[in-house]
Amino acid sequence: MPNYRRNRVPGGTYFFTVNLLDRSSDRLTEEIDALREAVRAALARAPFHIDAWVVLPDHMHCIWTLPNFAGRWKAIKTAFSKATPKTERRSSVMLHRGERGVWQHRYWEHTIRDDRDYAAHVAYVHFNPVRHGLVETPADWTFSSFHGWVAKGLYRPDWMGGDDEPTEAGERD
Repeated sequence: MPNYRRNRVPGGTYFFTVNLLDRSSDRLTEEIDALREAVRAALARAPFHIDAWVVLPDHMHCIWTLPNFAGRWKAIKTAFSKATPKTERRSSVMLHRGERGVWQHRYWEHTIRDDRDYAAHVAYVHFNPVRHGLVETPADWTFSSFHGWVAKGLYRPDWMGGDDEPTEAGERD
């Protein structure tokens, strides 16, 4: 079994990509209330700061600042899986193990290195619905922290990426 190494920086800021097992599913947006409740419960048990977040139908990207993240992701994934209907296809191995088959087992994690890296990843998060062809502008996507960034004056409501569009962010390292 592989020995995955994670760069652990207590109080660090991290970019994450978390995928559903079935990438053709729209479960995350269809069951957004269950996801929100799972996140609220994880925050109540072990607080952390959500810098940016976007939820797409089959995956999500977020940036968190926190001391440790593995337990929080496990709590969110478990709570979401328990709260949603058992409609996913499961293999005989999954059935034998009692696994739901909702999430990919692992997730992408990147330690934010500096202010430039942070800005690029925040832009990547907020531009992602446009990148995937779901909307014309980031403001058109409901399930995004983009609206909070606009309310705080950190983005213009008509921000579209352009020269600000992230080119060195996302699932690369």
